[in-house]
Amino acid sequence: MQKMIFVVDDSSTNLSVAKDALKEQYRVMTMPSAAKMFALIEKVKPDLILLDIEMPEMDGFEALSRLKESRADIPVVFLTSLLDAEVEVKGFQLGVIDFITKPFSAPVLINRIKTHLEIDELIRERTAQLQNLERHHIRLRGSAGEPGRRDGWPCRPYVQIHTDIAGRPDEARHIRR
Repeated sequence: MQKMIFVVDDSSTNLSVAKDALKEQYRVMTMPSAAKMFALIEKVKPDLILLDIEMPEMDGFEALSRLKESRADIPVVFLTSLLDAEVEVKGFQLGVIDFITKPFSAPVLINRIKTHLEIDELIRERTAQLQNLERHHIRLRGSAGEPGRRDGWPCRPYVQIHTDIAGRPDEARHIRR
């Protein structure tokens, strides 16, 4: 099944160029505003969001901040013509995973998305493996008659760090006891 990409930009030209570049590899949904994105994200969960920084009504920073409150598991890449250190720092602090400068090149766009989706999939797989190992270890410890620690096994902090890096607070809460 093809991955779903949301492209959010107030420029119809950028939406068109991005959709044309990505439509062979991904399912692409374009929207002209963050408000439209929030309305749609209730019904459809994208695998990645390309989000313009400079938009009327709600800019990309505000949209990202709101998105991370409810859907921290969705990777977001900023599309921007504003690239300086201050913008990058602010974006990374809010949780963006990358920046693509406009006007963008189709091959660069495709390869960055492919790379980020592969990284996201690896993080999800490794997180699931670590959680399975933790459950297995707890079962083994319980069957051996060891008094179990209520706070988990010694490697639990590594699972916590891994899920925090992945930006998945729901998974991080899942492993706490």
